[in-house]
Amino acid sequence: MAPEPLGQLTAAITALLGDPVKGMDVVRGGDVADAYRVALAGGRTVFAKTHRAPPLGFFTTEAAGLAWLREAGALPVPEVLAVSDGGDGAPAVLVLEWIQEDHGIAPDDRAFGRALAALHATGAPTFGRVDRRTTGSRGLPNEPCATWAEFYATQRLAPLARLVRDAGHLGHEAASRLSGGLETVAGRVAELAGVPEPPARLHGDLWAGNRLVDRHGRSWLIDPACFGGHREFDLAMMRLFGGYADRAFAAYAEVTPMTPGWEQRIPLHHLAPLAVHAIKFGGGYGPALERALRDLGA
Repeated sequence: MAPEPLGQLTAAITALLGDPVKGMDVVRGGDVADAYRVALAGGRTVFAKTHRAPPLGFFTTEAAGLAWLREAGALPVPEVLAVSDGGDGAPAVLVLEWIQEDHGIAPDDRAFGRALAALHATGAPTFGRVDRRTTGSRGLPNEPCATWAEFYATQRLAPLARLVRDAGHLGHEAASRLSGGLETVAGRVAELAGVPEPPARLHGDLWAGNRLVDRHGRSWLIDPACFGGHREFDLAMMRLFGGYADRAFAAYAEVTPMTPGWEQRIPLHHLAPLAVHAIKFGGGYGPALERALRDLGA
């Protein structure tokens, strides 16, 4: 019999899918949830992840984001098979179809760039989210806004400025300086954000670790932090930690040309993810956030 709390997880998956769990192997890679490759008695293999103390709506929000990306039909997205935020002693769990990665296969980055442009073009009803679900482990708000400048200032930079100020591991002086810089930029987003565009359908956390590449070189999107936003936000996130070839950006621009000056706006879009990482991990993310603020004159 599986030890607790693994036994609770196998029981939860069995109840959700109606198919007993035959075996589970740990999947590495996440920094928040515990993930597993699950073999079912009926012959299927699925992916499951759980969280020991999830924020409210943690997995149902992710499931809704995956479904929203999947319904666009632009890029492959794993199907949500079951989801539960737990309660009454049952663990929170998200179960997805299993995508077999092949690390020996180079991704078709041109196909990915074209498909990402198509995903963004499907649009969103507003900047933010109509369902107002919070995003990510920091619980950032997603109140609907009329413009990208309003959304980024009030739903990202201002809340992150408060969280940075309270992040004791950054040191009082650095935290105060970074928080003040974020507040300064929040007041200038309309000036810095470039030509207004309609809301795009964003993945919201598009670093290379949230892309799986299968044996056909196809790119699958996972772990979204979805909202309606500026398409440059996803593209800037792709640049933050690397992992995407230049040909992906070139193919994107062939489908949807970039607005002049977008590369000068990359530091603006980097502020939110750098602030989140500084709050969570400290380390070199604080200085990286300070450099981005300095690039913006803050």
